[in-house]
This record gives sequence, structure tokens and C-alpha cells, in this order.
Amino acid sequence: MDVDSAARDGNKRVFNRLGAAPDKNQKVCYHWRAGRCNRNPCPFLHRELPPPQSIDGISSKRPYGPANDRSFSGPSMSRRPNPNMKWASNTWGRNHGAGAPGPARVPRKIQDKVCHYWMGGNCTFGDNCKYLHSWFLSDCFTLLTQLEGHQKVISGIALPSGSDKLYSGSKDQSVRVWDCQSGQCAGVINLGGEIGCMISEGPWLFVGIPNAVKVWNIQTASELSLSGPVGQVHALVVGNEMLFAGTQDGNILAWKFDAASNSFQPAASLRGHSLGVVALVVGANRLYSGSIDQTIRVWDLESLQCIQTLTGHTSVVMSVLCWDQFLLSCSLDKTIKVWVATEGGDLEVTYTHTEEHGVLTLCGMHDAQAKPVLLCSNNNNTVHLYDLPSFSERGIIFSKEEVRAIQVGPGGLFFTGDGTGELRVWQWATEPAVVS
Repeated sequence: MDVDSAARDGNKRVFNRLGAAPDKNQKVCYHWRAGRCNRNPCPFLHRELPPPQSIDGISSKRPYGPANDRSFSGPSMSRRPNPNMKWASNTWGRNHGAGAPGPARVPRKIQDKVCHYWMGGNCTFGDNCKYLHSWFLSDCFTLLTQLEGHQKVISGIALPSGSDKLYSGSKDQSVRVWDCQSGQCAGVINLGGEIGCMISEGPWLFVGIPNAVKVWNIQTASELSLSGPVGQVHALVVGNEMLFAGTQDGNILAWKFDAASNSFQPAASLRGHSLGVVALVVGANRLYSGSIDQTIRVWDLESLQCIQTLTGHTSVVMSVLCWDQFLLSCSLDKTIKVWVATEGGDLEVTYTHTEEHGVLTLCGMHDAQAKPVLLCSNNNNTVHLYDLPSFSERGIIFSKEEVRAIQVGPGGLFFTGDGTGELRVWQWATEPAVVS
């Protein structure tokens, strides 16, 4: 579906309107930000102004993934939460920029629902159906293709550096290799165990399975198997030249890469969580771990000691993400919490966003206009996309089952994998949709 047809299918939000001449000061429409502008043409901009150009001249060494968006980390971040950001506590959940109002507003929710009969291929109402016949609702991105082959939930998606292949891992115990040019499956690797997670770092591909981590170097075709985990490996992350694995027994195992032997050597076991570790992220010199025990632990990457335990959630902490100087966490308690460092250095909640359903995973990226966007998967088979830090909604993705894996790719691409085993490829529109 293209962006024009997406608009015809019921999307009421428009992010740009050509032919509307902005004034000389290029002001953004106050009513558009609130989601209720009905002027056509409108004399003000229906899009955010582009951010100032970066002057640091530093580019990420990784060609794919959230590390390209330097303000995001999941897997990497440029700096840890900053205690000097005094505005942090009063800007979340608001609209920003020229003409932005003072008091916070509740972001307008998109109310359209997808037709479940259409999902199953048997809606008899056709064009007369009052529900949406589309896998998404937005004018900002579009669905490029669906890659089918997995038989169970997709639990990891990766794009190793230097490869023209996309890798997906599933609970069906297989890793599928997809050709990025043709979209065809180029190979299937059967591992003999359910895949709990998968990441890539440079040419390395890491796959978590019960009681082990499988490792491949895509460039040299070398293969390793790291023993030590007890139970399923739920989360993996790389930081400070170490590989960390969050396991079912609540431990976090660390391995150090040994260039001389081209292998990974056991470095440490981080103990503290009482139940399984299901989320890991690295930011600046910190490792953040989310657990079934409802806590987030903060670890110093040099000493590998726990320096703080965060207890704000009331259910499983499913995902953690670093954005700019903030830590974001989500939980089955239906909340996304934003943490920022106090003057003393400890993290505390500065904003809580509440969803209608439990939250499964978070992913951050920038849209085609370089604006930060949060992708938030819920356990009602939807993915909501929000502007940051306002949490204004940008769109919804619908799936037959829960989306457990989201990965950012190059050129405005992103990928989602759901519980049926379907892998979908999406792309941000280079220009916002136009309404005449």
C-alpha cells in the first residue's frame, strides 16, 4: 500500500500540505501539533522544522541499526543520563517547538481498528467494511514486503556489517538468511533449540539458545559455541569489548574477545536478579538489565558491579532503551517509564507513559525528517509509533500475533517479526503525504 492509499483508508493525520505557503518565520501550526487543524490551505507548516545539522562530524562504525541514530541505544548510546538536564521533568508528553503551549496535553490517539475477518482473508463486506483493511495506519511509512518461512514467533532480527543478507531467528529453532536484493530465503540454519534472541555487532552474529550462545563471523565463516548459560538466553548485548548474555536463571554472563585465538573467553558472571534477565542495553559506561523480577539493575562496565537497582515497575521489565541522556523501560504493567540521572548520579523516573495493554519491546530510530521516533510493541498485536519526547502518535502497525522483534535498517528501513513467523519490511516515506 502506498502512502496515498493509506490516507484514503482512514488516516486523519497529515504531516505536510504542499501549496500552503509558510510565513517568513517558518512557524509550525499550533493546531496541527494538537491534531485538530482543519484549515485548507493552512498558512503554517504541517511538519516539524528540521533539526540543526550535527557538527561533531563523527559517524557510527556500524552501518546498520539504532547505533546509526546516535541519540539511540538499543544496542548503543553516546552518553549516559545527564543530571544537568533541568528541563527533563517537564517536557515529556508535550508538543514542542515554536508556538507550543505551556500545559501538557494528552496526545490524540488513533481510534481506527483493523478488521480481523480481513486479517483471516474472509471479510464479506469488502470496501463497505467499517474497519480498516490494512496492516498499518499512517501516512509516514509504508509496507514494502512480507517474508514468510518461519513457523513460530520471530525472536531476533539482525543485519551484520559487510553482509548483503538479513538474518531472522525464531522459536522454530531456525535462523533464516534472506537476500536483501531479491527478498528470497537464501538459507536455513537449524540450531536444535528455540532461539531466544539474536544480535549482530560488526561481522559477528550472536544467537541465544538454551544453555549456549552460538556465534558466527560472517566474513570468515568461522563458528563458535559459548557454554555457561543456564536455561534460555533471553537477551544479548555488546559493550566495552565484551559480550553479555541475560539468562533464564537471572545471571548475566560476560565474555571477552581474544583476538590472538579469535575466540571469546569467559570474563564474569553478574549476579543480582532473582529471576530471568530478558532485556539488556549498554549506554556510555553502564549496562542496564531488565528482569522478570520487575527490576532494572545498573552495572558499571569497568568494575562489573551493580551500582543501582530501579524498582519503578510492577510487572516484568520487557525492554530497555537509551535515548540521548535518558533511559526508557517498558513492562507488562502497561507503562513506559523515562529515567534521568539526579544531581547525585542515581536514576529516577521523570515521566511515565501509560498504554492500554502490556508493552513487549521498544525500538528507537529517526524518520525521514531526522525526527526521533519510538516504536512500541504491545501485547494486543499492535506496534505504536510515537514522536519523542511528546509521545504524539505517528501511526499503528497491526499483526496477527504479537510483535516480539523490531530492528532498524539502512535508508529508512525497519523490520518487524511477529508470533506467526511473518517478517515484514517497512520504510519511512521520504516526503510526508499530501492532501489536496
